[in-house]
Amino acid sequence: MAWIPPAFLNSVVALGVQSQGQEIQYTGTGFIYGYPTGAIDENGMVTHWPFLVTNRHVFTKARDHGKALHARFNKSTDVVSPIYTLPLEEPDGPAFWTVHQEADVAVLPLNSDGIRAEGIEFFFFSTDHAFTLDQARAVDMSEGDGVFVLGFPLGQAGTERNYAIVRQGIIARVQDWINRKTHTFLIDASIFPGNSGGPVLLKPEVTSVGGTRHNDRCGLIGMVSSYLPYQEIAVSTQTDRPRMIFEENSGLGIVVPFDVIHETVEIAVAKFSPTGQAASPSLEQSE
Repeated sequence: MAWIPPAFLNSVVALGVQSQGQEIQYTGTGFIYGYPTGAIDENGMVTHWPFLVTNRHVFTKARDHGKALHARFNKSTDVVSPIYTLPLEEPDGPAFWTVHQEADVAVLPLNSDGIRAEGIEFFFFSTDHAFTLDQARAVDMSEGDGVFVLGFPLGQAGTERNYAIVRQGIIARVQDWINRKTHTFLIDASIFPGNSGGPVLLKPEVTSVGGTRHNDRCGLIGMVSSYLPYQEIAVSTQTDRPRMIFEENSGLGIVVPFDVIHETVEIAVAKFSPTGQAASPSLEQSE
């Protein structure tokens, strides 16, 4: 029995930069989120405008170092996944990316027709697959609830195709977010460099403790921002001064909630309207 709908894994994208040896080093994760346009297609379904979502620090680190950001998408007909170069900001060029001014979120609009023309096999999360703050409250989301973290820790993106790594964890602290005291919450999960920007899913539970509600669906609750580090300081016995600082992974991960991701996409949509998807950059395969 699958706890995660298999299609969810097709939303996850490996992100990386080119090393000095010209190979792509996958240093982050992204995923595709579909914003409802309100338009209806020929099948009577609401159309969605896809956006690539990742952390602001993944985007700005590549931009500030003058390195192109590359994304690997799976193609349904190809064995080897092609790598595409994502546009970064240029002084005289269009600002395709939208970054949240306070939260660790950056989004890039994609052209759905262009993606399909490339034969890319993809799925996008929509509001139907996510938990807003109000919905999290409705299912009594709380500490101890199970989560799944999807992404590419330590650059483990697969040799020929994107195969997202799924790890389990639990919600460690969320009441401060539930009560609108913070804009993030904490999970207890194995998070490493490369997980940044990966989606975090709430695990469905078939049973619940008396007096609480059970959640029967797997859905997007947020995105990994980083792990919470702790530091140990080596002090000189002669001078009593700090000599070395060791930083370790505490096992706690910071998560940006879905509401903030949706808010960032709404800012991008407002920026590009009324041009809509015509403003989205074309994907070009990396050389």
